[in-house]
Amino acid sequence: MSEVKNATIQEVIAKRKEHSKRHVDTKLIMKAYNYAVNLHGDQKRKSGEPYIIHPLDVAYILADIGLDDKTVCAALLHDVVEDTKASQEDITKDFGQEISDMVAGVTKLSKISFASVEEQQVENYRKMFLAMGKDIRVILIKLADRLHNMRTLKFLKRDRQIAISKETMDLYAPLANRLGLYSLKWELEDLAFKYLYPEEYHELVEGINKKREERLKFIDKIMNDIRVSLKKQRIEAEVTGRAKHLYSIYRKMKRDNKTLDQIYDLFALRILVNSVKDCYAALGVVHEMYSPMPGRFKDYIAVPKPNMYQSIHTTLLGEKGTPFEVQIRTYQMHHIAEYGIAAHWAYKEASYFGKKQSVQVEPDKLTWLRETLEWQKDMENPQEFLETLKTELFEDEVYVFTPKGKIIVLPREATPIDFAYNIHAEIGHHMTGCKINSKMMPIITPLKSGDIVEIITSDNSQGPSRDWLKFVKSSSAKNKIKSWFKKAQRSENIEKGKDLVEKEIKRIGLTHADLFKQEYIDPMMNKYNYKDLDEMYAAVGFGANSAFKVISRVLQEYRKEHVEDDIEEKMEELAKGKNKKTKPSNLGVVVKGIDNCLVKLAKCCNPVPGDEIIGYITKGRGVSVHRKDCTNIKNLISEENRMIDVEWYDENKETYQTDIEIRSNDRTGLLLDILKELGTTKAKILGVNTKTTKEKIAIIVVTLQVESLDELNKAIKVTRKVNSVYEVRRI
Repeated sequence: MSEVKNATIQEVIAKRKEHSKRHVDTKLIMKAYNYAVNLHGDQKRKSGEPYIIHPLDVAYILADIGLDDKTVCAALLHDVVEDTKASQEDITKDFGQEISDMVAGVTKLSKISFASVEEQQVENYRKMFLAMGKDIRVILIKLADRLHNMRTLKFLKRDRQIAISKETMDLYAPLANRLGLYSLKWELEDLAFKYLYPEEYHELVEGINKKREERLKFIDKIMNDIRVSLKKQRIEAEVTGRAKHLYSIYRKMKRDNKTLDQIYDLFALRILVNSVKDCYAALGVVHEMYSPMPGRFKDYIAVPKPNMYQSIHTTLLGEKGTPFEVQIRTYQMHHIAEYGIAAHWAYKEASYFGKKQSVQVEPDKLTWLRETLEWQKDMENPQEFLETLKTELFEDEVYVFTPKGKIIVLPREATPIDFAYNIHAEIGHHMTGCKINSKMMPIITPLKSGDIVEIITSDNSQGPSRDWLKFVKSSSAKNKIKSWFKKAQRSENIEKGKDLVEKEIKRIGLTHADLFKQEYIDPMMNKYNYKDLDEMYAAVGFGANSAFKVISRVLQEYRKEHVEDDIEEKMEELAKGKNKKTKPSNLGVVVKGIDNCLVKLAKCCNPVPGDEIIGYITKGRGVSVHRKDCTNIKNLISEENRMIDVEWYDENKETYQTDIEIRSNDRTGLLLDILKELGTTKAKILGVNTKTTKEKIAIIVVTLQVESLDELNKAIKVTRKVNSVYEVRRI
């Protein structure tokens, strides 16, 4: 990977010509460049440099790994929609659909409002993955974009450096690894390492530099000896040495709890040959010269990695027992090792290794991407999506075999259940048992590399168990199990979903007829891609979505039409009552400026006299009174036009219902002791609900009737004194 600072458009074009035997569309590239220059105009980066430097360097990175003309053009244009007046339609009109789609794929969703930064981040990732599914070049542009931003990270504030570096380490470096783009992966990791752990980074650099000369002499001698031996065996080969990347050294030190002085294989030797036959011949030569370390041999030629990587890795013992690593591969394998998925385009039109070479990306190499596109559809929780994505991207895998010798790649600690669903969904659904290495074993047994797995099925199987979701490690298996339950229990889920939606509608004080008009529900259906209401109800019933989210989206449309009516209604009532002394409601609550107003105490927070309260004007159902610290009211606080001041009437002697939750270590006589203590207060006990967890924790909910907050606080205070009780809170 060639790092370049402030590349020129001439250097970008020159790099394209260097990697292509075909005609390079210089005119198209220049058109994209001039287009970007005109639109970005006087825009500056944080460094103070002209903004156009960024898309130029992104384009250079992509040209350097052999990407085609249209990808280079998309790189030059990748920020114009987000940062200039240009629209997506403009790009399509001027450069065609293919380039426009790539630009759209990397354009952030900055113009859409989201509930949280996390949700926005997730939606950006989802959009990026969907675009990847159509054209993998989208992610190559995104990775090049991130690489150049990391190279210029020094111009940002420390908090932004940390945030961007963490995202790079968590997502973009693993993604580059997944795509086999090791040249990008290593640089992304080392740059992120520099900003996340600056002290450790500089200590490591200093420590390596001190030993550098000594290590280079050691590796140079070995390289020369190997060259001589290979030549004697008439094996044409290129032998090179490279220092291992800083972050990989740091990670090894942490993993093995070693100091730098205890890490000997800081340099790796690479042997490049012409054929697979020569790879194994070269392996024989080096194993004859040096003793191989047991357990440190990996044959990725016979068993390639899912990201297309092929190579032989062996660790040998040199003079004085000093270990060093040797990697052996063909030239073609080497290019794929460096550029991974990008090699598809490089080989399509490149001159690297002459006319004999050609690379096609096999469909199964991107199975993980297709699976990612599937499981992400059903995830509403942003944190769940991010965590699952990170798990999928990290290269922590086991290689197991079918009885016929087919290799199946699974996540670390995967079970035979994962294995079964990897083969086919129906195999998983009808699974009743398994054999591992010809021995009957539990279906939740963690698999190890080299295991031979046989799945036992039965037509009489009732289908998967929900408990399987606790044990499976692959997103694919989880998705297929969840889909089975969705289909198998659709009717039940629809009814459950209807009930949950109706409860949510009642909670906000409206009716089904109020909300479920076509013009209100269509935006919600489009947002979640529901074909009909039954599909929406089923999703809510299954738990793939929540009634709160569904109704919140419908409410947005409803309020567009009704909020003005509510405001007018409120103003009229205030006008009528402005010269009157306001009277309390039947519940002892004074609504500012309004007499005889219908008032209800919100059941979500059960306010009592002494609580700080606020009113929310509902449609046709008066004022709903909440505690100011109520979670629900916090979600509505932005609707200032629907909020109204309320207060408790001093002379009020009404009673109020509220709940307290008591948590305690379970014991004999616990409930009796609690009720005795509550009996010493003026609070009246209306109901008690108890349950005990597997951990022997008693959870008791007591419904009380009190006249004031002081009475409630006294009840809570005496309950806390009961032996074994460790928590009492109002709910």
